[in-house]
Amino acid sequence: MSLPVDVASVTHSVQLAVAPVFFLTAVAGMISAVAGRLARIIDRARVLEERVRNCTDQELIGRLIQELVLLRRRGRLANFSIGCLALCGFFIGVTIISLFLGQTWEMQWSMVAVTCFLLGVCSFLVALGGFLWETVLATHLLNFKVLEIDREFRG
Repeated sequence: MSLPVDVASVTHSVQLAVAPVFFLTAVAGMISAVAGRLARIIDRARVLEERVRNCTDQELIGRLIQELVLLRRRGRLANFSIGCLALCGFFIGVTIISLFLGQTWEMQWSMVAVTCFLLGVCSFLVALGGFLWETVLATHLLNFKVLEIDREFRG
């Protein structure tokens, strides 16, 4: 099969496909941020598991296990977000390909491009929702009792 090589057409195709590439850059940045959070969750869980193994205080073991349960939920949310971001990247990649092929081969790929772009945006929004929920869960681990003790001490 012979491809038509029209410099103007190829140039326009590249220009058309560049905009979604910026979106891919944002997706890559989000994957990096969420993967960093997931790594910290895993590291914290390993520390807590070791403390549970070496602890004899049942009350402390109970608190550590509660935190491990919350860390598992956060890890699953982070994994879900990374999956949605990867799916988003896939859809944006198909969008770029369909825009490029639609221009160079003069085929009707516009519906494929629009559908894939919208699916990519939806995947990105779902991933952002998962990321937001994970950060909300992270604040549930904070213990502000030390601040209350300090307030009582000063008061």
